[in-house]
Amino acid sequence: MSDRFFPNPMPEFVPETTPSTQQELQEAVTVTTGDSLHKLLSMPHIPLSERLKRASLDLKETIVMETWGITGQRVADFTLYCGLLGTAFLLFKSYNVTRNTNDLTLCSQIIKSCDAASLFSRDVTFICGRAGVCALGAVAAKHAGDDESLSVSVVSTVQGPVYVLINLPKDLPDELLYGRVGFLWACLFLNKHLGQGTIPSNHTATIVNAIIKNGRALGRKGKCPLMFEWYGEKYWGAAHGLAGIMHVLMDMELKPDELVDVRETLKHMIRNCFRSGNYPVSEEDNKRDALVHWCHGAPGVALTLVKAAKAFGDKEFLDAAIEAGEVVWSRGLLKRVGICHGISGNAYVFLSLYQLTGNAKYLYRAKAFACFLLDGAHNLISQGEMHGGDRPYSLFEGVGGMAYLFLDMVDPSQSKFPAYE
Repeated sequence: MSDRFFPNPMPEFVPETTPSTQQELQEAVTVTTGDSLHKLLSMPHIPLSERLKRASLDLKETIVMETWGITGQRVADFTLYCGLLGTAFLLFKSYNVTRNTNDLTLCSQIIKSCDAASLFSRDVTFICGRAGVCALGAVAAKHAGDDESLSVSVVSTVQGPVYVLINLPKDLPDELLYGRVGFLWACLFLNKHLGQGTIPSNHTATIVNAIIKNGRALGRKGKCPLMFEWYGEKYWGAAHGLAGIMHVLMDMELKPDELVDVRETLKHMIRNCFRSGNYPVSEEDNKRDALVHWCHGAPGVALTLVKAAKAFGDKEFLDAAIEAGEVVWSRGLLKRVGICHGISGNAYVFLSLYQLTGNAKYLYRAKAFACFLLDGAHNLISQGEMHGGDRPYSLFEGVGGMAYLFLDMVDPSQSKFPAYE
């Protein structure tokens, strides 16, 4: 398994140094060569966050050039996952951190191209479908004061994909990347940014009911209240399985018995995890304790367990999330850079645990993963020791996710795993 991850070289804790003068503070912020990982770990939050922000903004410029500039502004892949919408999402994040309106303007331009490219797509999720284009387009339009584009985007989301989705065949998957909950997440995104009720619950209730019905039907064949299949396999992870579906359902209006099913499904997962604290890929692949990714394994499950601890107030969820976090600390320095199955995504486990517990230990661990990337990711990728992703500038597989993480480290208390939390 060690070929999947780097041994964690970082101490359990490194105390921060305190600059005694303004000059020392400026020297700490200034980007220089030869910084050791330990030096980065000992930097106080303000200079380190400034350095991470500068690195992210520099990387953002490269990402825009590689995905938008040199392509002649053509859209080969419109999706958030590996396509141009991921670049737009990073620009929107950058705008929210820096308030640079140039980022918002470019974000809106890219979204318009993605809108045209996705017009006839049958994929309707936030991460891999047209709903992501419409939802992000609406929110960007609101920030830009573009009421006409805002109206078009919201109408497209409510009257288009919702209607199509409800009338699609019954074998439509329920998972996050391509299925029903992936569309529901787009609705949640709109309600969060445009106001509750933008997408009323009566527009989503039919979809929620279908998910619960499907989950119970398959769950009756086993020992878990809710169970789902994707291409014939009963996945557990965030991308295609139980963790991702439960994560979104906890934000929907559920009946009391449905809430019980969600809670007990998560408890079934906890009681059937590996002795290490990691989680199986699927019901069928339940012997191989190998993957520590957001998409499959402890990281994605941990984020859902943190949410369950908040939703249900049950210590069992908190304890399980902490245990999963230990797996990520010991085996989560993956030889990949992205957020789906890389170090950048795994860092969000510690940010989420920090927000839940207030324990500085988890903030340090998030900082440690970010510093590991800041210190060595580019060299490791260039030397072939770390995989930069099949789409190296994308949000979910490439350095786009690393840039997003660095921006989230500016204010860790407000960080959110992109398109999941």
